[in-house]
Amino acid sequence: MTITASGLSASRSGRTILHPTTVGIRPGERVGLVGASGSGKSTLGHVLIDALRAQGQSVAHVPQSPDEALDPLCSMAFHWREAERALNLAPDTIRQQALFAALRIEGGDLRKRPWSWSRGMQQRFVIAMALIGTPDLLVMDEPTSALDPVVAADTMDLLDTYLSDRKTALLLITHDLGLVARRVSRLLVMDEGRIVEDAHTERFLSAPETQAAKSLCAHRNWLELPC
Repeated sequence: MTITASGLSASRSGRTILHPTTVGIRPGERVGLVGASGSGKSTLGHVLIDALRAQGQSVAHVPQSPDEALDPLCSMAFHWREAERALNLAPDTIRQQALFAALRIEGGDLRKRPWSWSRGMQQRFVIAMALIGTPDLLVMDEPTSALDPVVAADTMDLLDTYLSDRKTALLLITHDLGLVARRVSRLLVMDEGRIVEDAHTERFLSAPETQAAKSLCAHRNWLELPC
């Protein structure tokens, strides 16, 4: 069944920053949400998460930086236990080991605090926490912007492999067309608080229709990036 939310909107200080919007994502679908800075991408992501959770959908969120998800004063083991408790899940060593192996963080010491792990391992840990409950939808908001391109590519490759045989859908929010071009089957383009284009990735890259989409496709140097 398609994951759908309609009438999504938001305003700030009396100004509309997200016009009424409907989003539909099929189980297992990989969708990119792109647009220039300030176009409303992250706002739509947050409003969508709230709306779907209110409908009883299981939605997980991976923020831009692991600093937003990890308390520097608490151990990694504490964070993992808290994530399980939040989902009312009993501790499961096999589940934990499978996620850690899939994201290649099995060598991390859970007794340590976040700062003792590399940034790449921290972000992979946050992704693993988001996947604990096998969500219907995983929303990732600029998830690799704090990582160098090689680590970012490796992280996304591991996630792609993990999700390949699962029904968890992915919404990848970014201004980096290079990140999503190779990883999603469909692209949504935001401009001034509206989705102005919704197309299969290949069609979008070869024949963008709106000015916002054309501007994103204008600089082809992103094709050289590993991610």
